[in-house]
Amino acid sequence: MVEYRDQLQRTIRLAQTPKRIISLVPSQTELLYDLGLENEVMGITKFCVHPSHFRSTKNIVGGTKQVKLDKIIALAPDIILCNKEENTKEMVAELETIAPVHVSDIANIDDCIEMIQQYGTLFDRRTEASNIVQKIAFDLDDFQKFIKTRPIKKVAYFIWRKPWMVVGKDTFINYLLELNHFENVYKHKGRYPEIDLENLRSEGGGPEVVFLSSEPYPFKEDHAFEIARYVQNGKTVFVDGELFSWYGSRLTKSFEYFKDLHQRLKDNS
Repeated sequence: MVEYRDQLQRTIRLAQTPKRIISLVPSQTELLYDLGLENEVMGITKFCVHPSHFRSTKNIVGGTKQVKLDKIIALAPDIILCNKEENTKEMVAELETIAPVHVSDIANIDDCIEMIQQYGTLFDRRTEASNIVQKIAFDLDDFQKFIKTRPIKKVAYFIWRKPWMVVGKDTFINYLLELNHFENVYKHKGRYPEIDLENLRSEGGGPEVVFLSSEPYPFKEDHAFEIARYVQNGKTVFVDGELFSWYGSRLTKSFEYFKDLHQRLKDNS
């Protein structure tokens, strides 16, 4: 029996390298695939959209907040992968009666790298994990040089409608906004506060740009028009929510996207 620790410093005991994995976190499901663990993944959530063929080849065991325990039991997992934000504490406790549970906790890129390395160790994919980590580290260093002289822009990042909700402090998205020299006008609020559009223009001095994320709410053009009249110069920009919120191997695509985004903003200024 070998002991490991997850990112909440909880002890996980495994008799051998897990061969039957259930992932209840979309970004971590993608990471498993990129680590070469497609055959070991037994179950995923309905929100695990990458890689796309998993939707038809893997067992769907529910969502990120509610799962079907009977389906998970039937799959006889060796380990279940969760995340502190995506899954509930109560869910983790229930799942631990079925199999060992690894819980990730991601606030920044260092946490992402730690999780990837933990997976490399847990699943005997150290070389694959190291390659992904090196790619992220290289891209991050290159991006930091790119962003160094870029001016700071005030932004608001919308994630929901009815009620209107934005990203606040202590979130991975806010961390990536700051990395991009985007000052979140709601950084003094809770993690995902509900807001009133009437107050948008005055919040934090008012955003210069409003980002409308592609997930979890599918914003459309009419929503952009709805918000634009409350924004300085009416500037709203659609952004790829996965590249602002997914961690793991998705980060290998994020930094080039961020460069393109800055160029879009510059061209439209």
